[in-house]
Amino acid sequence: MNSQETLTRAERDVYTVSRLNRTIKELVELTLGALWVEGEISNLATPASGHMYFSLKDSGAQVRCAFFKQRARNCRLTLEHGQRVRLRARASIYEPRGDYQLIVESVEAAGDGLLQQQYLENLRRFEAEGLFDAARKQPLPSYPSHIGVVTSRSGAAVRDVIEVLRRRYPLARVLIYPTTVQGTTAARQIAAAIDLANDHAVVDVLLVVRGGGSLEDLWAFNEEPVVRAVARSQIPTVSGVGHEVDTTLCDFTADSRAPTPSAAAELVSPPLDQLSQRLVVAERRLLRNITDRVQQNRKQLKSIQSRLLRQHPERRVETAAQRIDRAMMRLQRLGHELPRTRIAQLDALTARLNAVSPRRQLRERRLAVNALSTRMTLGIQRKTQAAQAALNAAMRTLDAVSPLATLERGFAVVRRDDTGAVVYDAASVQPADRLRIRVRLGEIVADAAEITPCDKK
Repeated sequence: MNSQETLTRAERDVYTVSRLNRTIKELVELTLGALWVEGEISNLATPASGHMYFSLKDSGAQVRCAFFKQRARNCRLTLEHGQRVRLRARASIYEPRGDYQLIVESVEAAGDGLLQQQYLENLRRFEAEGLFDAARKQPLPSYPSHIGVVTSRSGAAVRDVIEVLRRRYPLARVLIYPTTVQGTTAARQIAAAIDLANDHAVVDVLLVVRGGGSLEDLWAFNEEPVVRAVARSQIPTVSGVGHEVDTTLCDFTADSRAPTPSAAAELVSPPLDQLSQRLVVAERRLLRNITDRVQQNRKQLKSIQSRLLRQHPERRVETAAQRIDRAMMRLQRLGHELPRTRIAQLDALTARLNAVSPRRQLRERRLAVNALSTRMTLGIQRKTQAAQAALNAAMRTLDAVSPLATLERGFAVVRRDDTGAVVYDAASVQPADRLRIRVRLGEIVADAAEITPCDKK
């Protein structure tokens, strides 16, 4: 071996494996620094130490990851095998084995996982605000006359809703508030349609519906504009978004939730046979109530009429009229019997005179008898006329003093509430005395507020 070969060997810088791995580690860490990497978790291991180890892979490669306990305890995600995530990590080398790995600093969801994370955050926030409370939910109308539908004009959901309503409840009028139900502008358009329906104030209930899809497809119904529009709606709302397994924040906020658009339509549309049965029952109940009320009113009317007949002044007038009629009949009977008696007496006298035969005296007595008969007849007529006039005057007087006639002319009868005595003079009433005022069609109870006496004239 010559000296040149010996010098070359002395000048060689030979790395140990440890030095090599350490050097590569420093180069990787200094060159790359912290970076974001997205992929799918596999081979997840969680030993008792609290550290987490897993591989992050995509369709073409994978890399080992270490998520140490100090960082892992601040992670809000629960890591699972197959979960798609986005990592903030430092590229490094595990020196003992020379393995390339990522030292994870933080983890967040990616793709549907990111949407799921946002979903849970919004759910907690809106729930804390009370938007999902049962106390603020409105009852649905039993028989709505106008039903509003917020959905896409061309989607299958609107056709399903219209078909169900036409079949089950054709009495209702359906108003469509068209909007896009997917995409970046869908949430604002859906919220605007809900607000428009409330501004119109025409529909009795509002259906917010769309067909099924992925979480991303249905995402507009998880966004804040839609949730708040549903929460402030004065019209009762029904959410029928997606299929039965889909759940959106709109479902939690709406007054009622249906698993599908068709189910939402069924929820607000009572079947016609059920409506017919309820109408029959209501009709029977109404007729029964009317019949009972009429019978009750008839009984009350008969009772009032009976009391009125017993107490009405007209009955007193009728009694007085009957007494006058009896007096008139007695008077007429006397008027007929008295002339017959006189004639009989005249005949007796004539017979006696004829027996004595004093003709002159007889003629004189006959003239006297005729004059007496005429006077008697005239007297009877005058008495009869006087009695009739007295009867008429009594009837007029009775009508004049009748309380009913007085009340018909706008006057009133005032009595004290405590004693029932008639008030004739304002001076007999003190302020705050309670009075009962009888008018033509009823009675008024009032307290005396002010007494103003009038001058006597």
